[in-house]
Amino acid sequence: MKTLQQAKPGDTVRVVKVNGINAVKRHIMDMGITTGTEIQVLRTAPLGDPLEINLRSFAMSIRKDDAAMIEIE
Repeated sequence: MKTLQQAKPGDTVRVVKVNGINAVKRHIMDMGITTGTEIQVLRTAPLGDPLEINLRSFAMSIRKDDAAMIEIE
């Protein structure tokens, strides 16, 4: 399964599943990243970490380690 970490700038994807340990998974879901959410990848930092994404009408940054826990289609 493809993860958010593998998405390229300009891609628009939909969340299929959020993996992770309880506290980390809860933190990701508290940011609004839940199953079915549409996410647009805006850009990455020069060294690749973090990713800037747009979801639910706001932009936010997410670390690559956290993005690897988000399965997308």
